[in-house]
Amino acid sequence: MKPQDHHRRFTRGQLAAATGINGETIRYYEKIGLLPPPPRSDGGHRVYGAEHQRLLRFIRRARELGFSLDEIRQMLSLSGDQGYNCAEVATIAERHLQATLSRIEDLQKIAAVLGGLLHQCQSAPQDDAPGCGIIDALFSD
Repeated sequence: MKPQDHHRRFTRGQLAAATGINGETIRYYEKIGLLPPPPRSDGGHRVYGAEHQRLLRFIRRARELGFSLDEIRQMLSLSGDQGYNCAEVATIAERHLQATLSRIEDLQKIAAVLGGLLHQCQSAPQDDAPGCGIIDALFSD
């Protein structure tokens, strides 16, 4: 963050544009306590600051890596002013990695089954006969 950005103030729309996070998503993050509520202007409008921008960038990057909102909340709580232990963050990341690898394994199995079904379908005679092996397989027990 540039030094002059430290004192920058944003409307929700400006913050959304600066972080690439939809304004409604920003509102949701405030509602669930992931993002602290911003102070309000004399006119009652929310005024976001550089810290909101920094937190939203962290959240966006963590979401891009597939971290859940609860995992992000845990990491943010560990990154507070009291300092944090990298081992605690690593534990969260390790659990997330293992879950990701498990999902990849499941997706590879799904891809293999779908590939087999498509191969059967594509190698079947292409006449006007009714029926479809993929539909039949999905209906089977």
